[in-house]
Amino acid sequence: MSKAGIKMGTKEQILNRLRENGEFVSGEELSEQLHISRTAVWKSIRSLREEGYEIESATNRGYRLESCPDRYSAAEIGAGLETEFLGRSVFCHDSVDSTNEEAKRQALAGAPNGSLFVAEQQTGGKGRLGRSWTSPTGTGLWFTVLLRPGILPLRVSVTTLLSGLAVARAVRSLSGCDAKIKWPNDIVIGSKKVCGILTEMTAEIDRIEFVAVGIGVNVNNTAFPEAIRDKATSIRMESGKPLRRVALLQEILIQFETLLKQNADSDPAFWEEYKRACVSIGRQVKFARRGAAVTGTAVDVSPRGELIVELPDGAKETVTAGEVSVQGIYGQKAE
Repeated sequence: MSKAGIKMGTKEQILNRLRENGEFVSGEELSEQLHISRTAVWKSIRSLREEGYEIESATNRGYRLESCPDRYSAAEIGAGLETEFLGRSVFCHDSVDSTNEEAKRQALAGAPNGSLFVAEQQTGGKGRLGRSWTSPTGTGLWFTVLLRPGILPLRVSVTTLLSGLAVARAVRSLSGCDAKIKWPNDIVIGSKKVCGILTEMTAEIDRIEFVAVGIGVNVNNTAFPEAIRDKATSIRMESGKPLRRVALLQEILIQFETLLKQNADSDPAFWEEYKRACVSIGRQVKFARRGAAVTGTAVDVSPRGELIVELPDGAKETVTAGEVSVQGIYGQKAE
């Protein structure tokens, strides 16, 4: 596991110098700028290469960064991340039971607002209603952001909707795929799921302690287990090309922080954008009410984030939570 805030080690500082310069930087220059020996510079370069960074070296010219690995580290995530608080404290794991569970553990230990928990693999990833979430190594983006009072939306229940729009914006921006939102917590491309969001809150009687927003995105997957093959997709499968996961993570954080800082849930423009992106609206949906299956047409999303469904008799039902199937999504058909 690696953890980092604003302060960087020697290796990260060298990487930043190479990244910012874009051309060759001499070992002597790095040595003088960072007040370290030439040997320390060389050792850091060697360590970076072992981590997958391609760094060219040339006599009398120095070092030049050629490419970066698609792996999670505080240095990679922080490089060029233009956020004020999201992702300024980073916890990276090769493997963890669940980034949400780790976020909750660290929150109780005092982790600050905006802390980011990201893993290459989750051994106990989970979705809503206790379902498991497949989290293979090296293909997807599995992370959680920790939010504390003061930055949470006016209606905490809307946090999932804010994060969903942030993901949809980021996927569209970086891949060109027409990402849409299936209310309340899935992102779809076409009729298949590319992202799931799990928001968990810890609170006392009179105050919220923190909220953990877990986001799982299928980024570079090229295949899925048979059980979910008809329902799941990835950005790579839809766009036809791989996407650097760290770049997607950074863009999601930027978009999510923008919405949080704008108190977007109180802005009519947010709701209009959300509804345009919500694939549920205008479709036939089915949900459970008092133990019975109810079918109607989703017609709106309320300012509290509820799905408004019009029934065949013209009456309207407000759906606040639970499982909602949508015609044409994940193979669901009208009845």
